[in-house]
Amino acid sequence: MSIMHLLAEKRDGKTLSDDDIKFIVDGYVAGDIPDYQMAAFLMATFIRGLDEGETYALTKAMAESGEILDLSEIDGVKVDKHSTGGVGDKVSLVLAPMMAAVGANVAKMSGRGLGHTGGTIDKLESIPGFTVNLDRERFIAQVKQIGIALIGQTDEVCPADKKIYALRDVTATVQSIPLIASSIMSKKIAGGADVIILDVKVGTGAFMKTLDEAKELAGALVSTGKRFGKQAVAVISDMSQPLGITIGNALEVEEAIDTMRGFGSPDLLELCYTLGAHLMVKAGLAGRRDEAIGVLTEVVESGKVIDKFREFVEAQGGDGKVVDEPRILLPHAAFIEEISVGASGYIKSINAEELGVAARFLGAGRKTKDEAIDHTAGIVITKKVGDYINAGETLAQMHSNNAHTLAAVSGMVYDAFELSAFAQDVPPLIYDIIE
Repeated sequence: MSIMHLLAEKRDGKTLSDDDIKFIVDGYVAGDIPDYQMAAFLMATFIRGLDEGETYALTKAMAESGEILDLSEIDGVKVDKHSTGGVGDKVSLVLAPMMAAVGANVAKMSGRGLGHTGGTIDKLESIPGFTVNLDRERFIAQVKQIGIALIGQTDEVCPADKKIYALRDVTATVQSIPLIASSIMSKKIAGGADVIILDVKVGTGAFMKTLDEAKELAGALVSTGKRFGKQAVAVISDMSQPLGITIGNALEVEEAIDTMRGFGSPDLLELCYTLGAHLMVKAGLAGRRDEAIGVLTEVVESGKVIDKFREFVEAQGGDGKVVDEPRILLPHAAFIEEISVGASGYIKSINAEELGVAARFLGAGRKTKDEAIDHTAGIVITKKVGDYINAGETLAQMHSNNAHTLAAVSGMVYDAFELSAFAQDVPPLIYDIIE
């Protein structure tokens, strides 16, 4: 088998076999295939595409390049969730304890934030004492005991994806549906869950900017998951404006706690109910989605979800009192600056990506994976699309430990909002379900 021959085959639009793709992936991880040849393969793939079989083969080869988590010791169904990334997306903080509260097992690997999108690990690490550094034995034991545990992705999981993604990032091959799908699903397959729900974001703050792109990606993710024998479903949700009202790590934990208590942002709670209901049906924990939403509503209103979150936090070394006093125990920025509007009107649009970038400049995000972040930094918005705001009212709050940064970013935050004199339609939260 020759890498030159395989590059020529894909360049010419030919279909590669499972063995061909495994040869390429294994050779690249081992160092036998250099960056320049892998870059050629990625560009040929970007231009020619991969069919379903090739996407499955690439996903399988990447998943098998490292450790695949064995969850067979855990009785019952194991569920997982993945978001394609957005602004203010703190769904995992709410959905994971919600699913554990209804009897599912949540054994989840999560990542850190990069660019304008946040990461679940960064958010949880804003809780005093919380750690994601659990060894395999402790991770499995915790899921068996309380139904939920969360760890960071290790170097042993999908090393091929780490190498390939880094190369895609510098070769203009990131925006390829098969490459995105195989990257996401290789990590989900390595995570070992039985049921996987995929929250595919669409809009200004998402990687997929159009509904057609989002549907194509959702279809590729679900079909790949099914080829591995997984129960998979994708929900296409709106990211034309931030989810909820907070952007930034400690701020989002506060909002998540409010939501688990039943009085958080309506859009965040609705999305969690939607994702949770589909997970319950696929996992056999409910017969219908309306029945599942009823159960989820009950566990929120009865306090079972917030109690499970407290149990989860304490099991991973965090201070459980944060559940009762988040605004006291979570870290807070030294400086808060309010941005007000000069004229009255309806919120026509909110550029989620611009706010995500602004939050990163304030310290809430990172440009490189090793960069330190400020858990206290971020933005709180007071209005959503369709809301009316009076002249002089606060549009947003900026939180930072750097007063100079506040001044530099205020214009960017203000410009992210577009006002109109006329009433506006609110964009739908859920666009489609792909099963």
